[in-house]
Amino acid sequence: MASTILIVEDETAISELIDITLIRNNHVTMCAGSAEEAIQLIDEVLPDLALIDWMLPGISGVELIKRLRSNKRTQFIPIIMLTARAEESDKVTGLDKGADDYITKPFSPKELTARINALLRRRAPQLTDDAVEFDGLRIDPVTQQLSVNKNNVTAGRSEFRLLHFFMTHTERIYTRGQLLDQVWGDHVFIEERTVDVHIRRLRQILEDTGYDTYIQTVRGAGYRFSKP
Repeated sequence: MASTILIVEDETAISELIDITLIRNNHVTMCAGSAEEAIQLIDEVLPDLALIDWMLPGISGVELIKRLRSNKRTQFIPIIMLTARAEESDKVTGLDKGADDYITKPFSPKELTARINALLRRRAPQLTDDAVEFDGLRIDPVTQQLSVNKNNVTAGRSEFRLLHFFMTHTERIYTRGQLLDQVWGDHVFIEERTVDVHIRRLRQILEDTGYDTYIQTVRGAGYRFSKP
C-alpha cells in the first residue's frame, strides 16, 4: 500500500536518489532541503514516515526530530535518521532524541527500502501490503478482499480501510478523532460523527458472520477491535 514519505536531505544527489527509489516502490514523496522547509510541508500534509538527515543547514536533523516528537500532531510519525556519522554515541543520540531507526551513509537503495518496510510493519502496519488474519477473519489490502473462513464478504472502500486499521491495531481503544486521522487522513475535514456512520455500516456488513461483535464501543472513550 502506498505511503507518503517525507525526505529531509540537503544534498541534492542523495535526495534525488532516495526520491527515485521510493517512487519506484510506489510511495508518494515530499522533499525538503532544510528543517524549516520540512515543517512547512508537514503543516500541509502529515507524512506516514520521515527520512531525516542529521546535518542540515540551520536547524539540525536531531533538533527537527525533537520538535516533531514534542508536537501532539507529529509525535507518532515513524522516523529514520540518515547520517554519515557512524560512531555508536551518535546513533544513541539520534535514537534518544526520537528516531526509530538509523541508517549510515553511504547506503544502498535495497537497504533503505528494507529499513522503511520493516519500520512500517512495526509502527504503521496498516500502510503495508501484508494480509492480516484474526480469528478466521482475513483482509488482504493487495487484492482488496475481505473473507471469513475463506468465504468472501463485500465491503465498501471506507469500511474496508476502517476494518484493516482495526485488525492491525487490535485490543486498543481509539477515539473518533484518532480514527479519522489514521483512516481518512490528517487533513480531511469531516465530522467526527461520520466515524459512527461507518462503524454502523461495518457492523452491518459483518453481522451475518458474527464478527460485528468484535467492533466494540467503549463508552466515553471510542472504539476497540477485540474478540468478545
